[in-house]
Amino acid sequence: MTINKVSHSWMEVTEVEEFLREPPAGFSVEVLSSGYRVHSEPEKSLVLIDDFDSCTGKIVFQKSLGRNVKMHNLWEYSSMRKSLLTKKIYLLMSACEDNFSVTGKKAPNDARVLKQFVVSIDSNNPFIKWQMERGLDWTISSVAGESYRVDIDLTELLESWAAKNIHIITDKLIKVKPVWRDASFTLKYYSDALFDFPHWFGFSKRKFNLRLT
Repeated sequence: MTINKVSHSWMEVTEVEEFLREPPAGFSVEVLSSGYRVHSEPEKSLVLIDDFDSCTGKIVFQKSLGRNVKMHNLWEYSSMRKSLLTKKIYLLMSACEDNFSVTGKKAPNDARVLKQFVVSIDSNNPFIKWQMERGLDWTISSVAGESYRVDIDLTELLESWAAKNIHIITDKLIKVKPVWRDASFTLKYYSDALFDFPHWFGFSKRKFNLRLT
């Protein structure tokens, strides 16, 4: 990639290595023998990054809720909704190069990771906040008496934005258009209802996309 860090008023994309060297305000990095432990301030940021391995060791975000957030009652849902609408959201995303077989067809999940990035989305931005609020209202009709799963997908947003801001060069000095992986996170609400038929039969799965326009 030609640059380590690019930003917009509502989104910032930082290579993992750069993030560890110069963590943003509200973050600190502890160097361990096995890798790194990243500390954050949960009252200001919503970190949704699972532990992962890098070339420099295992990286753990200490206060992270992980990419799959589980909620079991109305208070947990309300707290999560408030965080999604007021805090900076941090995710780990991978820019990949698709690989094709000798037949010219792409094999399932066959993609080489070129770079990993920490992406932050400012949910206080009016347009992002409006999309998030509308998406949650549309996908979650209620939280009482039913379970559900909601996927919030940022792939389209990141592809549109990165096309103008990020240039990735492979080790063969070829410029590529990356395929973005892991550009989503999931909310899972578990009801204690005895007969949650929509959830049992897979009808409670929902998805919405965040977009640039």
